[in-house]
Amino acid sequence: MEEMDSKNFEEKTMKRNELFHGNIIDFVVDDVSLPNGKMATRELVFHHGAVAIMAVDDQERMVFVWQFRKPLEKMTLEIPAGKIDPGEEQTPERTAKRELEEETDFQADHWEEVVGMYSTPGFSNEFLTIYWAEQLHKAKHPLAADDDEFLSVVALTLAEAKNEIAKGTICDAKTIYAVTYWELRMLKGR
Repeated sequence: MEEMDSKNFEEKTMKRNELFHGNIIDFVVDDVSLPNGKMATRELVFHHGAVAIMAVDDQERMVFVWQFRKPLEKMTLEIPAGKIDPGEEQTPERTAKRELEEETDFQADHWEEVVGMYSTPGFSNEFLTIYWAEQLHKAKHPLAADDDEFLSVVALTLAEAKNEIAKGTICDAKTIYAVTYWELRMLKGR
């Protein structure tokens, strides 16, 4: 398939209004000129990026964390994940190792980068890198969890994880991707 020439689709920023600069995100509103000459407004969120970890133990169970998600006003079951801190952009695997240990007290001896993706490109530049981690063991002196995170760790079989998707407790894209990838990996005998 041929690549599309973007010049017929590009939107030129005419004015940027920086509305919020936070620790995790920046929020701006751009006035843009469209390819047809009309004007439009784009609400954008800028983010340093994130990592997520598909950590599988020696009993073929994946590690998940229960946590309350304020935007959803409910508990969710997700794979361990976290934001890339400023200065870590060039080493997302280091961030993944830190997040796995902070959230679960686990370390892994084997790491593979599986995929990188934009989580919500319609309004955000957040880039998410997902890792496969195995040969898990408890950290002797685990890193302290973030002060504002309250998590509970659980290990599930593939069948249990698929059931949690059906129940709606696993409801985020990265974790649904992780369970689907895990199933495909098992079908291939890897």
